[in-house]
Amino acid sequence: MKALDAMSCLKLFFLLIAIVPQTVTSQDIFPDGSKIPNWFREIKETDISTLGKQYVITDFNIDEDSTLVQTEKIQAVIDRAHKNGGGVIVVPKGVYLSGALFFKQGTHLYLEKGGVLKGSDDISNFPVLMTRIEGQSVKYFPALVNADGLDGFTISGEGTINGNGLRYWKAFWLRREWNPDCTNKDEMRPRLLYVSNSKNVQISNIHLKDSPFWTTHFYKCENVKLLNLKITSPSKPVRAPSTDAVDIDVCTNFLIKNCYMSVNDDAVALKGGKGPFAHEDKDNGENRNILIEDNTYGFCHSALTCGSESIHNYNVLFRRSTVEDASRVFWLKMRPDTNQKYEYITIENISGSARNMIYIKPWTQFFDLKGEKNIRKSEAQHITMKNLKLTCDKVFNIQESDQYMLSDFTFENLSVNSPDGAIENTGFIKNLTLEKVAISVK
Repeated sequence: MKALDAMSCLKLFFLLIAIVPQTVTSQDIFPDGSKIPNWFREIKETDISTLGKQYVITDFNIDEDSTLVQTEKIQAVIDRAHKNGGGVIVVPKGVYLSGALFFKQGTHLYLEKGGVLKGSDDISNFPVLMTRIEGQSVKYFPALVNADGLDGFTISGEGTINGNGLRYWKAFWLRREWNPDCTNKDEMRPRLLYVSNSKNVQISNIHLKDSPFWTTHFYKCENVKLLNLKITSPSKPVRAPSTDAVDIDVCTNFLIKNCYMSVNDDAVALKGGKGPFAHEDKDNGENRNILIEDNTYGFCHSALTCGSESIHNYNVLFRRSTVEDASRVFWLKMRPDTNQKYEYITIENISGSARNMIYIKPWTQFFDLKGEKNIRKSEAQHITMKNLKLTCDKVFNIQESDQYMLSDFTFENLSVNSPDGAIENTGFIKNLTLEKVAISVK
């Protein structure tokens, strides 16, 4: 009997050993040690059968004609669905050209396989209005798909939202050739998807491509899930300027999971405001509780970027992903005209190749002190990069500057193949931990 009891105890011991690592690991907590809410694990496909009546746009005198702009007709279907208590706007197989569309409470977008909602390349189809862009609330152009003040908005299906950006890209580079100092907004361009002041948003399974400007932009949103998306724009033969895959701007609880991103700018960029008084502006704010996991990154300027219009980013976890052709895995843009604080950010379990593992330098493009004499100082703290297996041109591309303070950085269990892995670039970081950092040249 005693032997049997001992064996039972031994089995129980090994059972606990097997269970505990799955329930008490870093994967269950945010970088500040707080528990990741169950909401982040509740992954459900959008079931349009539960979202009300389905409004197939071709049932409302809308033609499958990729040369005919049909904004007013498509908007009328959205308005009808809203008036009747909500429903799903269905884009069937075919190509449907449109300018700016505005979804309302209770309305959703579903793109069938082969269904393409295509943006007009004539900017006059996008009316000037108050919107949020590049860290400011200003008059500018809306996106192709817009949703403001909604609860439970979804976009799903197997189809495509196509920004039709080629004409805008060519015009931008021509303007930049004529005036090298022109800003991103000087060449008038719409975004592809803009969601603002909304909660419980889910965008899933579709392909978002060829945006004229930022691809997706979320402002002052809470509980957003981006699932199984493909987000692309080209780097050649014509570069698609400023086509960030995902811009997160003053948001809380944000999940990006199982997505493929390959764009001619940053893949995921954390925004929030800019300028010497940005922290006093009620339109600005922090990003908090951001989980980015199980994604694949093709060409991009950076897989994860803090900035360039950013004030406070807190509790960001980027993990279990592959980087195939990024210029940087992680980029901190430090503006001399903005008080910035980046803290409790962890990058872990990343593999692949990038030109730089981590990149930190002053960011001076289009900065404006607005008459102030002194620069605004920034800080980054409690930054961790661990369990990385990479091939890089440069590992620590970090510049010392009196413009910002870097502290409590941890680099742990890094296996990097690089011709330049000099760690002297990290000597000025306060409270630096380097543990099991292996840099080899092959």
